Amino acid sequence: MAEFVVIRLGRDNDSMVEWIVADDSGARRSEPFRGALSEAAPLVQGRPVIALIPATEALTTTVNLPARSGAKLNAALPYALEEQVASDVETMHFAAGDKRESGLRPVAAVGRAQLDAWLARLEEVGIVPWKIIPENYGLARIPGTMSVLVDHDCVFFNDGEDSEFVIQGANPSDALVAAGKLADHTDDEAPPEPSGHLIVYCSAADEERLSHDWIALRHELHSVDINLLQDGTLPRLAVTVAAGQGVNLLQGRYGPKADYGSWLRPWSRAAILLLTLVIVGFASKGVDYYRLAQEEGVLREQFTQQYLQFNPNASADIVDPMGVVNSLKRSLGTGTAPQVFLPSIRELATAMQQNSEAKVEAVSYRAGVVDIRVISPDVETVGNIQKALSASGRFAASIQSTDKVADRINSRIQIREAGS
Repeated sequence: MAEFVVIRLGRDNDSMVEWIVADDSGARRSEPFRGALSEAAPLVQGRPVIALIPATEALTTTVNLPARSGAKLNAALPYALEEQVASDVETMHFAAGDKRESGLRPVAAVGRAQLDAWLARLEEVGIVPWKIIPENYGLARIPGTMSVLVDHDCVFFNDGEDSEFVIQGANPSDALVAAGKLADHTDDEAPPEPSGHLIVYCSAADEERLSHDWIALRHELHSVDINLLQDGTLPRLAVTVAAGQGVNLLQGRYGPKADYGSWLRPWSRAAILLLTLVIVGFASKGVDYYRLAQEEGVLREQFTQQYLQFNPNASADIVDPMGVVNSLKRSLGTGTAPQVFLPSIRELATAMQQNSEAKVEAVSYRAGVVDIRVISPDVETVGNIQKALSASGRFAASIQSTDKVADRINSRIQIREAGS
């Protein structure tokens, strides 16, 4: 189970930060701490670091783009969001998350200068973040339920689907109106029918401060469930992002650089050993080839000397000694055609095993033709033996005669090479 150090950076260049350890199952592994960023560095101890940036400094929205991922998606994001950002898109950094079930893709945008400043602060104390995520992604999305987290003067909101944002200096009811979940009606209008469920996370002080808002929301929603944050906001945000939620801003130009050297370093000795074996193998093959070439030359010379003694009129330059030998064998009547008798006997043995009720009475061989006499219970068995002998395609078997003697069939089958 992987553990992460989640560090929440302060707003307005606040030098104080908060940090906590959480694991990828969504459980906290330490108490939350607050202090200078340098005090959080010793807790890292090899754990990946997830840095949460202020939600007020980032734009979080969704887009519907056909591009799947990679460079094409990163190039399309500025044009898709240029109407939603007040700054010049050339000064902004955009990052996208995985596509959701709705088909929309979550996107986060932040100023490059601000992102560079956060990275510089972390690097100054020796922290290299694994992820940088806008903090409002730490408010978990629950399908079919609206969620609100009140953090002093900020209200984080998501509708459980694709809408998620933060409003500063507003009440939770204002966030629901902005999301289109509540009608902004006047006192003279009739109250609407209750609809929707809301989960709220806030401190005890914020619960009391917003008591009138909770009463109003309970009149307009099916339910309002308030959960007090005994240890502050960070633990709630940390367990969600540690479980893999949120858009990581470290993409594109800010993404991790491929360190091929570190990947290959553990395999360097094995690679050297493999290269050595390949070189030795090729060297050994080369030595063997040279030795065999030398031996072939000696044997060719010896053959030529012997052959010239046998045939003085032949050429002294013999290219194919085996061709000369086969020519001599043909001239002496000992051709190189393959034998028939033994292979045919093997086929016969297989055929008789398949037809065990039959018995071989006699076998004769002459001039490449094998004659066998077989005793069988019926003509069908003779036919089966003939087919089995011809099954391999190497031999052609033919029934020469069949005679019925008492209750047995005497037959003669002839075997020869196919095509002969």
